[in-house]
Amino acid sequence: MPTDNHGLDITAANDEAVQAYEATLAGYLGLRRDTGAHLKAALAADPDLVMGHCIKGCFMQLFANRILVPRARSALEAARAAAETRGANGRETRHIEALAAWVDEDMERALAAWEAILAEHPRDALALRLAHHFHFYLAPGEAMRASLARVLDAWDASAPNHGFVLGMAAFAHEESGLYDAAERLGRQAVERNAQDTWAVHAVAHVMEMQGRHAEGIDWLTSLEPHWTTAHNFRFHVWWHRALFHLERGETDAVLALYDAHIRGEEPDSDDYLDLSNGVALLWRLEALGVEVGGRWAELADKSAGRAEDLQLAFADAHYLMALAAAGRRDEAAALLAGMEAFAATGATEAVVARTVGLPLGRAIVAYHAGDHAAAAEALAPVADEVWRIGGSNAQRDLFAQLLIQAELKAGRYEAAGARLAARTEARPASAASWRWYAAALDGAGDARAAAAAREQAEAA
Repeated sequence: MPTDNHGLDITAANDEAVQAYEATLAGYLGLRRDTGAHLKAALAADPDLVMGHCIKGCFMQLFANRILVPRARSALEAARAAAETRGANGRETRHIEALAAWVDEDMERALAAWEAILAEHPRDALALRLAHHFHFYLAPGEAMRASLARVLDAWDASAPNHGFVLGMAAFAHEESGLYDAAERLGRQAVERNAQDTWAVHAVAHVMEMQGRHAEGIDWLTSLEPHWTTAHNFRFHVWWHRALFHLERGETDAVLALYDAHIRGEEPDSDDYLDLSNGVALLWRLEALGVEVGGRWAELADKSAGRAEDLQLAFADAHYLMALAAAGRRDEAAALLAGMEAFAATGATEAVVARTVGLPLGRAIVAYHAGDHAAAAEALAPVADEVWRIGGSNAQRDLFAQLLIQAELKAGRYEAAGARLAARTEARPASAASWRWYAAALDGAGDARAAAAAREQAEAA
């Protein structure tokens, strides 16, 4: 039986198929645009390549687009048929089981299957990256870090894709608040491969969390020729650069990045990550009093087309925000009703919708309808549980800001002030947070403390 580049047995007709599959896997890890071409080559070299069909099905599912689920299911059936015809080893059989669980919307069972593979085959890079992705949406932070920690000793500098594993570990450490280790791992990964966009972005996350805004801009700018070769994930890295400019009050630069790159390079994209980048940035700009013109309309149009997906609570919240911010209340109400119906199903994400997604969705709708008190009442009880929708700390900060703005606009100054006291302690370099804190303190009647907060905003 042939083996792959990590010494794992792989059921394949020829070495050409194995090498094309390995190129596909490396492309996926590196977020490269040629990944699909390598997969086509692998399946052309061996139409019964079990792992080729598995990774194809996973690629379809990664889009979190319900219209692509039939294609994922077809890939699953092709993998099953290939295993029946030619046979499959135990590792490959578990990959089939993981894909089947994912297609059936049982994300916890899929994750368990990948973790079981890693327990026996810690250098299975596909299982590791998919587990990393699922931890990101099901239990970000410590669970993600632990998943990497269990296998990291099995990887050394001689192993193909070792740098990508370091990049994953960097991001997992950052989401766990272990910033020094995260930056060290991320820089090591980038030193090995400057085109490791995931690692570049992990270091940017560290700088965002630590308020190192100028340094973050320099970091991304210095590596720009490398990470802009990535597929649409490059728009998310542009988003990170825009956040640094936003914290510096450079809103013209933010809008320029939005128009030229974040939504300008592929304006027809309705990928959920691309839309969430745009939604989160426009909302933050408006929270700072910046006029964004007619930019919401395009995001609302794309979000309306994704309103029946109900694949990820994270994505649904952003679609809903686009519709609500654009004033399309009927469509927002319809999406919220769809979320309520989905919450009654047995899907893994339905549990997330019931516990967090729906309160968050109701808060979004109420806020944009001008009922800020209702928005605060809906979101405050689950504010500490929003991590359940997945995404990064930086991405979910959008919803922390939503609650703060709702409380300020509802005149709940003490509640907003308490949140902002904690926020400014964690983000002392955030001028906007200090200004909001000053507004809360003014509202609560503490003029002296408000003046001190405004001084901090000027110094930030």
